[in-house]
Amino acid sequence: MREVPASEAKAQLSALLDAVEQGETVAIKRHGRRVARLVPEEEVRRRNVRRALADLDAIRKRSKPVTPDEVREWINEGRE
Repeated sequence: MREVPASEAKAQLSALLDAVEQGETVAIKRHGRRVARLVPEEEVRRRNVRRALADLDAIRKRSKPVTPDEVREWINEGRE
């Protein structure tokens, strides 16, 4: 990951965005400390999908199995 001072990032934003579009991640530093990160959008989507799948897996592990009859009851609930 490339690290860029904030003053340089301000002056070279277009070039940094081009690099991010090519898949590079760029950290922006202020006073020697990372304060922001430019990340390719696809990487963010993949991370969000992985997090959602992990959350679903955790819910599935805490829940008891559901029978097809229970599902039918839930579908028909309030229709009568």
